[in-house]
Amino acid sequence: MKRIISILLENESGALSRVVGLFSQRGYNIDSITVAPTEDPSLSKMTIQTMGDEKIIEQIEKQLHKLIDVLRVTEIEYENYLEREIILVKIKSTTSMIRKELKHITDIFQGKIVNVTSLHYTVQLSGTSNKLDSYLAVIRDISEIIEISRSGIISISRN
Repeated sequence: MKRIISILLENESGALSRVVGLFSQRGYNIDSITVAPTEDPSLSKMTIQTMGDEKIIEQIEKQLHKLIDVLRVTEIEYENYLEREIILVKIKSTTSMIRKELKHITDIFQGKIVNVTSLHYTVQLSGTSNKLDSYLAVIRDISEIIEISRSGIISISRN
């Protein structure tokens, strides 16, 4: 089951490495990770998407609390959070029909074409991971995807 863990930690060199090292040492996979300073520049917020049952997540949280840089660990409740991810996707667009169709689908998904060449469209899209996956599935039926770059999710509790 997909799980999202939010970590508030000191904004110091090596803090990210220690968290990632903990996951690696314990054999827990990280599906996505984002980190950036908060409104207080001495602190950073890290969002990690991982997989696991209650027991595994509890174990991860206990281990994270032992790290000196970590101030707070919170599992974001599945039904009670907002999630966003940004994607840049380069799509082959060699004919006017493909270009027209890509523009139409991108508009439906509220994306934005951010670069155009004679051979490619580059599209920026944000939303939930499911929305981005749906867009990619639709686009694959229209044209060839040349390259994808995803940001990893960020999330925040609704409460």
